Amino acid sequence: MKKRTPVSTIMTKDVITLNHSDTLENAELLFKKHKIRHIPVVSGDNIIGMLSYTDLLRISFADAVYEDEQEIDTVVYNMFTIEQVMAKNLISVNADTTIKEVAEILAKKEFHALPVTDGNKLVGIVTTTDLINYLIEQF
Repeated sequence: MKKRTPVSTIMTKDVITLNHSDTLENAELLFKKHKIRHIPVVSGDNIIGMLSYTDLLRISFADAVYEDEQEIDTVVYNMFTIEQVMAKNLISVNADTTIKEVAEILAKKEFHALPVTDGNKLVGIVTTTDLINYLIEQF
């Protein structure tokens, strides 16, 4: 395993994002369509937060089984904005940060994705799944 490999080699560069003015209903559709669990929230090119699928589950009945489940989710989602639900105090890394440093950050914190930025501009995202896949490739 190379000790100085930059996170840019494993990060997702074509990132699915949400605009801060998007709806939570739209966010849920993106999570399900792309089979992802974290979506950076942007204002223009700048990242302002991170929304996880778990954030949505906390405020919705998305995991409940009701005949009118979609209607319940819509009502709940209309009560909140993305900015109210997203994580705002982000830790981000730059593309030159080593994979080892990223792994250390994720191991110590209670989240599973880090935005990769150049200044405040979002250039990628790295997740615990990316790290696991990298480790698997090493063996």
